[in-house]
Amino acid sequence: MAGQGKGAIDTLLAASFKELALKQPIEKITIKEITDKAGVIRPTFYNHFQDKYDLLEWIINKELLEPVEMLITNGMVNEALVLLFTEIEKDKEFYIRASRLDGQNSFGSIVQSCVQRLLLNVIRRSSAGKKQKYVWLTPERIAEYYAQSMCYVVITWIQSGMTISAKELADIYNYIIKCSMEDILAEL
Repeated sequence: MAGQGKGAIDTLLAASFKELALKQPIEKITIKEITDKAGVIRPTFYNHFQDKYDLLEWIINKELLEPVEMLITNGMVNEALVLLFTEIEKDKEFYIRASRLDGQNSFGSIVQSCVQRLLLNVIRRSSAGKKQKYVWLTPERIAEYYAQSMCYVVITWIQSGMTISAKELADIYNYIIKCSMEDILAEL
């Protein structure tokens, strides 16, 4: 352990947590189990994370969202979606189990908060110095809208067993988000 940086410890704790999540419900995983599996002492965990839900948020941000932020920033939204969904597919069992988290620290609320924060950063950078068309349509509302819609699609896909490919899900998401309800109703 000596000489390992914060990032290495974070990654070690995340790997331990993910491995445990494949064997038992996340709600039942203890900090002691995470640290024992990682080969570190409990105080080390608390030097890095508040609790296992904070660790889950770190995993979502680090493994899923950070890799796609630059793509979204550069207008490569479809590529970002495919990458995001592909990364979820790689850890399919973990995300299926994580998506079962309910209540105060639900997977849905953690993911939505992370996605909303990322989108808000992108929107603020993109809209800096521009005049808004609709004053009511703030960057916060736009980020929340897209975070909600994306999380609904992703969580429904995860909970249904990821029966379609990441590429197909990206196509479906883009279709839903780009078409008006009138367009979709006309095509049914």
